[in-house]
Amino acid sequence: MAITPHHAERDLLAKVATGDELAFAELFKWYYHGLGEAILRLTESITLTEEIVQDAFVAIWLRREKLAGIDNFSGYLFILCQNQAFTALKKLAKEKKLQPILEQNLQWEADFQALENPSEHFRVMIGEVVQRLPLQQQRIYLLSRQEKLKYEEIATLLNISPETVKTQIYNSVKFIRKHLEIKIGPIIIMVLTSALHCHK
Repeated sequence: MAITPHHAERDLLAKVATGDELAFAELFKWYYHGLGEAILRLTESITLTEEIVQDAFVAIWLRREKLAGIDNFSGYLFILCQNQAFTALKKLAKEKKLQPILEQNLQWEADFQALENPSEHFRVMIGEVVQRLPLQQQRIYLLSRQEKLKYEEIATLLNISPETVKTQIYNSVKFIRKHLEIKIGPIIIMVLTSALHCHK
């Protein structure tokens, strides 16, 4: 499936390769949800899809100096995530008949996949900081990020306004950024605290 390229993709990639955080944020916002919708069709799991797409962007940021050599970033990004999806599904399938089919569909290995994925380590660090949030704020954040509930659903469940939910999540991310920005960096925090709201 083709992902619509950003109209200024080449310029943004050149900037990201030099460490431009604003350019990376622009690419991330452009591709995150569309890519999530595409990968969700393969995994049928929002949680797994979110992890795959986030992991790809974390790896890309950590190896950003290689971006200038990629001609078709949108296609590269999709295949990177598709390969990760097939690998995850293959692991889940184990000895089932589905495994040979998944192996046939696994496409070329991307350079970024050779990088040891540090995302789980970063997620643990974020989780430890989330545990320090006030209880109500922590519950709202986890309902959004772990349970994948929408603002309106959380508001109904907790008998508060959607605007309050939005504010509490914003404050949670601000708290996480304050405590981890030096250790992890603002870009990785942005990626790993961004929720996918896809529909099966």
